[in-house]
Amino acid sequence: MPELVRTLLTKAQMAEGVAALAKSICEANAGAESIALVGVFTRGVPLAQRIATEIKRLGCTQVLFGTIDITQYRDDLSTFQMVPKLEGSDIPFDLDGVNVVLCDEVIYTGRSVRAALDELLNFGRPKRVQLAVLVDRCGREFPVQPDFSALKVTLAPGERVAVRFEEVDGQDACTVQTQASPR
Repeated sequence: MPELVRTLLTKAQMAEGVAALAKSICEANAGAESIALVGVFTRGVPLAQRIATEIKRLGCTQVLFGTIDITQYRDDLSTFQMVPKLEGSDIPFDLDGVNVVLCDEVIYTGRSVRAALDELLNFGRPKRVQLAVLVDRCGREFPVQPDFSALKVTLAPGERVAVRFEEVDGQDACTVQTQASPR
């Protein structure tokens, strides 16, 4: 069955969203010596990199950068047709006492964030952990809410948000995909 696709954010709107996220993160962390941005593989990584670049441009604080792989902490691996490639986490700095901003492209059920927190705490005890997402999709299964989001949407069952980044997918796009019903 073909999928129906509609645009949620254009490339320009994605860039505006990243700029707004960076500004909000700077305001919420005013006075902090540094902020650690930690991108969740796969598409949270380019989001975190873009936010880091924007924070550096704003000059509000020093930015530390790391990546986190939640594959081993997922509670839904048995539902995957293909198990995701293990990337491994890379946090090359001490997390103790640091303000951390986890970055992921979409939050939906909250399960990925739960898994990310489990992995993150293996690296130390942050002062505080905040969550930044490009798209906040309603429908939580866990009591987790983003501190920063560029867009909040409510979708119908059968619809999914697909975020693409040039660094990973060769293009910037944020769409809603709907499985077409058979006739």
